[in-house]
Amino acid sequence: MERRPKIGITMRLEIETRRFYLGRDYCEAIEAAGGIPVHLGLIPKQDYVAAAVEGLDGILLPGSDTDVDPSFYGEEPHPHLKKVVPEKDLTERLVLQEAEKLGLPIFAICYGMQALNVWRGGTLVQDIESQAASPIKHEQGIPLARASHTIKVEKNSVLGGLTAVGDNFEARVNSHHHQAIGRLGSGLHGVAWAKDGIVEGIQDTRHDVFILGVQWHPELSWADDVLSRELFEKFVGACQRRSVDSLADSSKQLVYIG
Repeated sequence: MERRPKIGITMRLEIETRRFYLGRDYCEAIEAAGGIPVHLGLIPKQDYVAAAVEGLDGILLPGSDTDVDPSFYGEEPHPHLKKVVPEKDLTERLVLQEAEKLGLPIFAICYGMQALNVWRGGTLVQDIESQAASPIKHEQGIPLARASHTIKVEKNSVLGGLTAVGDNFEARVNSHHHQAIGRLGSGLHGVAWAKDGIVEGIQDTRHDVFILGVQWHPELSWADDVLSRELFEKFVGACQRRSVDSLADSSKQLVYIG
């Protein structure tokens, strides 16, 4: 039986109860696509993160009910900034550092995409409604899985290669965010946009790595939406190839003593 890739998913921290937690949708989407989800606690220690990420085949940075601390991109807090959890920000940055070192595929969702962009030296729009020109509604409310707005997708991109995007390179997605990508980080480029110009997808400029970020929440709709399901299958497929390559490299290093 082919080894299923192990994919680390960073968790959330409920400050009031001091609990790590994560919605079930992320794990179920990864498992359905053929991966094994592994929870990563928000412990911002280099040795812990390095040991936890070692042996994984990919990283999923999920959404969050928090905002990235604007001090990481050189700004003061906007009046509409939501709560900031230092353990979340710091752990994400350490995980990204280890993933980059190991060459792991990364799939970053909503807050995760924003954290990736900031880690790469980019900035964020701290509050779309008050800072963006003529924005559409990006905090749709319930029902959460409903596709509420259209995105335009770059043809020559990971998203552009998905069958659900179609020949017109457009799709409809759900939307649950009040912040957005500002200046793109180093080695990243935009691959999807809402009709108001907000960046809805980014990917790495290198062609030999899988690093993709989306601003919407495919984990909420993977069971019924083709685009969402294809995203997880594409990501888990990249993790599977990385797993196979790692096993092949390990076998070459084995020394047998007769």
